[in-house]
Amino acid sequence: MRGLGRNRIFLLVFVSLLLVTVILLSAIPGSPLNFLTSPLSVVLEPVQKTLTGAADRVIGFYESVRDGQRIRRENRQLLEENVLLRSRIDQLEEAGRQYEALREAFQLKDRYAGFEIVGARVLTREIDLWFDVFRIDIGSRDGVVVTETRSFAVVDARSRLIGRVLSADLVSAKVLPLTHEGFAVSARVNTPDGTLLRVRGTLELKEKGLCLADQIPPTAALQPGDEIVTSGDGGLFPAGIVIGKVLSVQETETRTQRQALIEPYAELDQLTTVFIMKGTEP
Repeated sequence: MRGLGRNRIFLLVFVSLLLVTVILLSAIPGSPLNFLTSPLSVVLEPVQKTLTGAADRVIGFYESVRDGQRIRRENRQLLEENVLLRSRIDQLEEAGRQYEALREAFQLKDRYAGFEIVGARVLTREIDLWFDVFRIDIGSRDGVVVTETRSFAVVDARSRLIGRVLSADLVSAKVLPLTHEGFAVSARVNTPDGTLLRVRGTLELKEKGLCLADQIPPTAALQPGDEIVTSGDGGLFPAGIVIGKVLSVQETETRTQRQALIEPYAELDQLTTVFIMKGTEP
């Protein structure tokens, strides 16, 4: 009985394959089977179309899978190329910034020919009582020696005031920014007969990135938008270093305690390179 069952299955498979072969061959124009099976083609045509359509769908499925794999490979390649291009653009932008800093640094040296201008990189910002003090990578071995009566002005590449050197060890130094409450400098309005005043940092304004101007003469004409520069008095800072601009003036009835808010030009929170001004103006 088992042999008879296997024979029936084999016969069924054989007949099915033979039928499919006949249908496919009969679909070829000019073939003998096409001529002989023409009367049957009307009957078998629906079956033939079904089989052909199924074959087309199978082929289409595999082609779509293959196309999907190819598209994924191309997408991965494009993503890798985009990463490389982004990295290259970042490198070019950084090179451009460095070039601009160097170009401006040369202008700084030309402007203050009586001073030795030394470039330094910002290393860290101190987290202690002087938490907004930052450290740079030059020290006493580079000639930066700070005493009670001697310090150095610190500027950016566009000769805008950053602060002064607070202390130095052999290979590094700490810079006190002009917004710190321990900083003060003699300044004036940047006009031929500019009013003298003092610019200093305060605890209240430090978090806002602003400074305070005080010791303003009662008769002085001071208004928002005025540019403030160092006066050169005291010998620590050369005259003419740009500090910032006046935001507002706080008037009093007696005009003896007038104050003004000063917005520094230097971007203190984005510094990567600073310049130390060494020497004495002739």
